[in-house]
Amino acid sequence: MAAAALLPLLGYGAVSMYSLRSGAEQTVVDGNLNVARQVSDQIELYVAGSAKILKAVAADLQQTGLATWQQDRILKNYVLEFPEFRELTLVDDGGHATISSRLGKPSVTVPNADSVKIGNVLMSRFSVDNDLLPTAVLAIRVNQNQGWLVGRLNLEELWRMVDRIRVGTSGYVSLVTAEGQLLAHGDPNQKSRVARGDSMSSHPLIQLLKGRSNDRPAYAEYTDTRGALLGVAATIPSLGWTVLVEQPQSEAFAIPISLQRQLEIAIALALLAMLVAGYYWGRSFINPILALTRGTRALAEGRLDERVVVQTHDELGQLGDAFNNMADRLVELQDDVRKKERQAVFGRVAVGLVHDLSHPIQNIGNSCKLIVKAFDDIEYREMFKRTVEREFEQVKRVLEDLRNLAKPQPLEKFPVDINKALHGLAESMLPTAERSGIALETELAFGPIYIEGDLYALNRVHRNLLINAFQATPPHGRVVVRSIRRNEDAVIEIADTGTGIPAERLGTIFDDFVTTKKQGLGLGLALSKKLVEQLGGTIAVTSQVGVGTTFTLRFPITKARPSQLAAV
Repeated sequence: MAAAALLPLLGYGAVSMYSLRSGAEQTVVDGNLNVARQVSDQIELYVAGSAKILKAVAADLQQTGLATWQQDRILKNYVLEFPEFRELTLVDDGGHATISSRLGKPSVTVPNADSVKIGNVLMSRFSVDNDLLPTAVLAIRVNQNQGWLVGRLNLEELWRMVDRIRVGTSGYVSLVTAEGQLLAHGDPNQKSRVARGDSMSSHPLIQLLKGRSNDRPAYAEYTDTRGALLGVAATIPSLGWTVLVEQPQSEAFAIPISLQRQLEIAIALALLAMLVAGYYWGRSFINPILALTRGTRALAEGRLDERVVVQTHDELGQLGDAFNNMADRLVELQDDVRKKERQAVFGRVAVGLVHDLSHPIQNIGNSCKLIVKAFDDIEYREMFKRTVEREFEQVKRVLEDLRNLAKPQPLEKFPVDINKALHGLAESMLPTAERSGIALETELAFGPIYIEGDLYALNRVHRNLLINAFQATPPHGRVVVRSIRRNEDAVIEIADTGTGIPAERLGTIFDDFVTTKKQGLGLGLALSKKLVEQLGGTIAVTSQVGVGTTFTLRFPITKARPSQLAAV
């Protein structure tokens, strides 16, 4: 529930923060681009104005009837009136200066034909004069007879214009020519690069503009020796120059970063408040469910005295009351079931005792009545003695089974040879098998197999299983006793070809007072299982109705021997 409520809010908050920061950053970029456009417009006006001045001078020189001294005066007046030009010189087609405003030898020549063209004015590549000031040469054709009017343009005012422009407190403007030469830079630490004529061709923004077919402004984020910068560029189409505006990202995006942090803090506080409120509200909703869960587990574990306390009056409270009522009813039902089970077990025990003891007691009673009449008969007295001893042994065996089932007797373990024990038991049970018309066979593994066990307990288990096999096998049937050495275990199998046990009875065949016979207590297999487990073994059964039954016992093989154990 918390995830379902918070995840959409977190997603919305993330999208909001991204949109806010992106929008704020784009606003900063647009602002710097506007600065770059304005600077490019001012520089274009500055250079274009200088070109117009040169055109005006050329127009004055083209007036007919002007003497040489008058043309010289015009050039000097324009230089004095427009400080942008240091020198104006009239050059003929042979490249010789005819008239110049310079007192000494003229220093200008006509630029190459591939120079920058501003209308019909040629502009040379930027250079630095002897005073380390930026300069360029402008030239315009006067007429076919007078040659070219050439002027040296002073770009120092352009430097000052670039120096005056600041973006924030640490952002500067720079100017790059079409050839990639650094013409001006507002950062005092970068002015030496202007004097050296460093190339800016590898600058990220210059590279970005080279890949474009139009003059749209560009921007990029990059890192150099000055740190992480935000740079924008705007071109001057008429000159091919580029205006760069660079500002540290930490300053340019200070407001978006601050807004993002404030939004993150606000979202975190809101989430915290929601979590706190949701925790207390959720606990009031979840605690009854947890109480019901604990109560259900307690009932599943048999602790029927467990009750839940739900203090709400809503559906959960009604569910808690219903759960407690169900638990009370289960206690009543369990008591009733236990009472009926005790009655059923007592009835079964009583029926079994009547069945198992009535016959011996009846035989003893009949013999006692006859002994009174035939007491003088010595032969009958001997028969009476054998009968009483036999029947009392049967009674004693039934009572001993009941006692061992209720309180198992401790067993003394010592090395026992399984093959020897099985062989001896089979010999003793052979007459019983023959009287029942059953073939008793043994299939024993080669050599002795020793396990840690109690010979008396093992014989009792084997005898119980053999007797059950005899009773379940019809005449002319077959009972097999075999031993198998399987890895580190000794396996004993007692198989018969009897009637078999139904599949639905196999799961409870080793329970107390459960038997497949019509009469009896059903203690033989339960007692056998307890004895096997006391000896550290396991017992299992497989059966098929009409085919037969196989009981399998498994014990770990021991390396100890009777003589070695005695020595120890």
